[in-house]
Amino acid sequence: MDVSFASWFVIALAALAANLPFFNERLFALVPLRQPAKSLWLRLLELVVLYFLIRGIAYLLEARIGNVFPQRWEFYAITACLFLVLAFPGFVFRYLRKRHG
Repeated sequence: MDVSFASWFVIALAALAANLPFFNERLFALVPLRQPAKSLWLRLLELVVLYFLIRGIAYLLEARIGNVFPQRWEFYAITACLFLVLAFPGFVFRYLRKRHG
């Protein structure tokens, strides 16, 4: 797997994972919940867990390609903000879209 493909794979996976909590009513799209709708706080908790999962996958891919570069807090702050930006379409779909009918 070359570096370019791994980079685009992580970005696509992050975009899918960031929108996953907003497009279904199950916990991590697997576990059905008792209440009919998930709360915003549960969706945000899912986002945090999925962020760390994607970060782990990216770390494993980087380790497989070559040396793992040390990262400081700035890198993690930027990637967390990028993950939130990638989640924006799902948030709009769930909370800001006007429902007709």
